[in-house]
Amino acid sequence: MTQPDDPLPSSWPPEDRPDRRKVARARRPGSNMQKIPPQGLALIAIFGFALILVAVLAITGRLGVAQIADHQVAVLVNYISGEKEVIARPGFKLYLPFVREIYLFDRSSQEFTMQGDKYMGDNHVPRLTVRANDGSNFWFDELTILFELIPGEAAQLLEDSGPGDGFKKNWIKAYARSVLRDEFGRYSAVEAADPTQYTAAAGKSRDRLNELLASHGLRVTRIITPKPKFDDEYEEAIERRKEANQEVERLRAKEQQLEQEREQRLAAVEKEKEIEMQALTGDLRKALLAAEENAIEMQRTADAYAIGKLKDGEGEREQLLAMARGLEAKYTKEAEGLQKRVEALEQRGRVVVREALIKKLLNVKFTMLPYSRDPEPRRIEHVQSSSTVATRLDEQAYEGGK
Repeated sequence: MTQPDDPLPSSWPPEDRPDRRKVARARRPGSNMQKIPPQGLALIAIFGFALILVAVLAITGRLGVAQIADHQVAVLVNYISGEKEVIARPGFKLYLPFVREIYLFDRSSQEFTMQGDKYMGDNHVPRLTVRANDGSNFWFDELTILFELIPGEAAQLLEDSGPGDGFKKNWIKAYARSVLRDEFGRYSAVEAADPTQYTAAAGKSRDRLNELLASHGLRVTRIITPKPKFDDEYEEAIERRKEANQEVERLRAKEQQLEQEREQRLAAVEKEKEIEMQALTGDLRKALLAAEENAIEMQRTADAYAIGKLKDGEGEREQLLAMARGLEAKYTKEAEGLQKRVEALEQRGRVVVREALIKKLLNVKFTMLPYSRDPEPRRIEHVQSSSTVATRLDEQAYEGGK
């Protein structure tokens, strides 16, 4: 296969192809454009300046719009009237630049640490060393103070501390060390080793710091105090005292346990005796009821017996009254007979006496004995020692014969 001698066509290059130089020269700016009038240039300059100003305001945060985050509080300052408005609600806030200004503050909890032997920053200072009231020294390896701004006092915070984080740097550092030394220094070393004591001291320190910081818009929320440190000898003494206190606590616990056991035993005995008491009370109540029933029965029996005896007594009384009436009538008659006999005696006189004497003499036995051996006795006597009545009758008869 043979190649042609002339590879290019006879019609190349085309005749209507434009010249590249002419095209490039025609595309240069301002070659065929009209000139811009001066008013348009002024507008373009003003627009450019506005864009630059907006960019600068946006970069510096003075665009007239501020975003308040959840952990922030804002103070809106009016430079004309001097008024300050505290804004605690998160969100966006519009304001007029150069007339008003918004300052943002961090209201989250902040830490102030006392640790080590060197200053590590505004909120990290050397450890706290305290002189106790007994002259000994103790310290805290790491003591942390948690503080925050008071949202309602943000305007005062701006006046005292300025904008930004200035409030985090100076106020706690200015007051904390002196207040903590004063409060912890009120205790002895032994008292300071007691957790209840140094916890109380931390609470008092927090109250005093809040009194001092309240006027600056700050407050202390918590003071974290670890166990204080002492010299080695003192640590040993404290450890021995701690062991002794533990032994005392153990003995107290043992005492409480024994007291509890004693109380339990007493409770068991009391319960047992109470059960016995209830049983005895029940028995006594039953015996009392039985005795009351017996007493009622005896009372009824006694009443019945008394009623019977009363009736018997009344019957006997009636019988005795009837007998007394009969005897009264009988003896009345006898008295009347005696009265009549007395009257008869009054009428008959000595005759009746003689008759009575004769009746008495009828029952008298006479024994005749000779008074002497005289064959012709002149006098005869009758002696009867056992009867004095006969002698008296003789005397009466003798006197009556006279």
